[in-house]
Amino acid sequence: MLDIKDFSIFENQSGFDFKSFLIKIASYWRWFIISLIITYSIAYQVNIRKEKVFAMDTLIAVKEENNPFFTSNTSLVFNWGGTSDQVQSITTTLQSRSHNELVVEKLQYYISYYSQGKYQLLDAYGAVPFYINIDKTKGQIAGSLIAIKFLSNNVYRIKIPFSGNSVATIKYSDKSYNETSVVPGEFYKQYKVGEKVSLPFLNLTLQLKENPGMYVGNEYFLQFNDFDGTVSGYKGIGVRSDDRGGSIITLSMTGPNKARMVEYLNATVNMLIKRQLDAKNQFATNTIQFIDSTLVAMESQMKETNNELKTFRKDKNIYDIEAGGGKFSDKILEYDIKKDEITRKTAYYNSLKGYLKSSVDYSKLPAPSVAGIDDPNIVAGISKIISLSTQRSEMAYAVKSEKIFKDFDNQIESLKKVLYENIATAKASLQFDLAMINSKINETESTIKKLPDDQQELIKIKRKYDLSDNVYSTFLEKRSEADIVKAANLSDIHFIDPAKDIGGGQIGPNTSVNYVTAFFMGLLIPLLFIFAIFFINNTIQNAEDIGKLTKLPLLGIVGLSKDDNDLSVFNKPKSALSESFRAIRSSLQFLYKKQQLYGAKTLMITSSVSGEGKTFCSLNIATVFALSEKKTVIIGLDLRKPKLFEEFNLTNEIGVVNYLINQKNLDEIINHTQIPNLDVIISGPIPPNPAELILSDRMKELLDELKLKYDYIILDTPPVGIVSDALELAQYSDVILYIIRQNFTKKEMITLLNNRVKRGELNNISIILNGFQNKAKYGAGYGYGYGYGYGYGYGNKVYANGYVDEDVPKNIYEAFLFKYRKIKNRIRLRF
Repeated sequence: MLDIKDFSIFENQSGFDFKSFLIKIASYWRWFIISLIITYSIAYQVNIRKEKVFAMDTLIAVKEENNPFFTSNTSLVFNWGGTSDQVQSITTTLQSRSHNELVVEKLQYYISYYSQGKYQLLDAYGAVPFYINIDKTKGQIAGSLIAIKFLSNNVYRIKIPFSGNSVATIKYSDKSYNETSVVPGEFYKQYKVGEKVSLPFLNLTLQLKENPGMYVGNEYFLQFNDFDGTVSGYKGIGVRSDDRGGSIITLSMTGPNKARMVEYLNATVNMLIKRQLDAKNQFATNTIQFIDSTLVAMESQMKETNNELKTFRKDKNIYDIEAGGGKFSDKILEYDIKKDEITRKTAYYNSLKGYLKSSVDYSKLPAPSVAGIDDPNIVAGISKIISLSTQRSEMAYAVKSEKIFKDFDNQIESLKKVLYENIATAKASLQFDLAMINSKINETESTIKKLPDDQQELIKIKRKYDLSDNVYSTFLEKRSEADIVKAANLSDIHFIDPAKDIGGGQIGPNTSVNYVTAFFMGLLIPLLFIFAIFFINNTIQNAEDIGKLTKLPLLGIVGLSKDDNDLSVFNKPKSALSESFRAIRSSLQFLYKKQQLYGAKTLMITSSVSGEGKTFCSLNIATVFALSEKKTVIIGLDLRKPKLFEEFNLTNEIGVVNYLINQKNLDEIINHTQIPNLDVIISGPIPPNPAELILSDRMKELLDELKLKYDYIILDTPPVGIVSDALELAQYSDVILYIIRQNFTKKEMITLLNNRVKRGELNNISIILNGFQNKAKYGAGYGYGYGYGYGYGYGNKVYANGYVDEDVPKNIYEAFLFKYRKIKNRIRLRF
């Protein structure tokens, strides 16, 4: 448990006054309560105005799928890229701009739907009773709210506020912006459901949903947003691979509208599946396109050869002609087919080499198997280069790192070098095979030339027709196989749990965080303010401040007076304020006894500056002496700024100045007051030389005369921090009371007081703390004042601090002395 000594150690080391600071905090407890009420009110208002935030997710798996129709019996050889796209590649794709552009475009999420909530507009996607079809080739007003109010089942009104002479419009077909002139003010127009809206700034058709519900009289809002800005908002979709399995991916989104998030999550996965399947089928698609273009060319060639054969057969006995050259026709066809295969392979290699040298996009290369090439090195190399080229194109929209692109380019260049070498080797082998086939064809053709002309002509025509028919049939077979393989191909990405709104899912707002923040802010704000006041405020705050700054005794503490005039003791003799002055009187009598002063006693009251309560204290101390049946006189010696006359409704025409300049005698300047035993001598007219008058012998004569008439002489003097008049009067005083006012007297003034005492300018001086307000329940000032400045008694002649008049009964005195010591000990224990 912390002890006050712990703070004392820190205070000695750092100079920070912990005790005073804690007292200051305790004194402003109401500030903390008000601050907490305000911060909690703000937190509550913020919480009730915040939209609810939900979280939606979907779970997908990445697993390589083998095509069930792709077997060893299939004549086409495809390489589907080996393993599927890795999880990292899929994650990058899902967060890429190009992918999200496709999803946003498909769902038209650049159109926002709102309804009016209690405090703000709410995202009403999926909850509005209608949908709109926009004309993407025409402009739509960008960024402005379009109010749609249903006036009846089939009629609605459009309202758009225009603040200027033009508005920006966006054309979603090419994402371009334009300026359109409008008339400032609110635009209104009614339309029927299904009617085309054709305006310079709005082009759409509104249709009702199948089950719109109750919508007549309701108002909804549309907003057309920037396409790129919308896409950027969805690029932040959460993508996380499952720690339990690297092929499991969780996609998540947070937002205020569950229907919008569910639809987007499912749509982005479906789009990913489509794109992944398209990339997976790219090789087969290229092959089919190549075969289709080849078949188109061969169809015309076969048609021409067929016509030529029909023309030849006219008016001829074709059977006799065919019988003579049939064996040669079959043989030459066999050689032609082999030559055509070699020629197609060579042509593919030449085309491939030129394509690799001149192109930068290799995603459209056909399969080598379409030309009958089954070399695994060639097939694998082309498949790999197509895969790398496709990945590079996709990452260009999502990745800005030049290093990654450089790695892709280096891999592609390495593959190209290997392919160049494979092509050269394969072409050399084909040249040898071609030479052998040409030799056999030449040998057969030499034999055919010995046949009759009709047989030679028929063999020549049939040779062309049979070769084209054979090639055409082969290509048709390969195309059919490619179609079957492509149709049966499956994506490697599968839904495990599609996104679905099953209720719940709310994750915000976290109202408890706001309330906790409000609690700490409610404490911190006043604490910082008090901390600033504590260090900025350089005034005396309590008795402990005085004790730290000077060794002069604190004679008493006077509370803050709320009376209209300064005669507080006379007006309210039973008040706590009056008791504090009686305690001061008791302490003064104790001091006089200690100094062995008897007879008339002189008391000088001064302060540092004006406004600290010298006159107030002088009047009330004089009053308590007078009320104790002691003849008392108070002299207004603040000749520069007289005030004493105002309290007794006197004029400042005749006073001590007149006596000092020998105009009046003592009896002429004494004024009797309504207070018994209390007379007052006011200052009189303001003289040009007050200091010289105070130093004159007449001043001493005045005090000597007064001592013959009065028991107590109170000198209300000017401040010692401003003029030296009070210093000159100190020689005539038995005791000097120095008034310090809480929250008014600067601490530097106590240093000046110490210097004056040290130089001997002021003697027998004690301090009165005036205007004290006890803001803390337990404070140093309270305890100090309680012992010194607050007396208890059953009559005017019963005092604290051990002093008692001679006629006080002994038992009463002892009772109050015991009470005083008990209170003092209790206060000492608390600190």
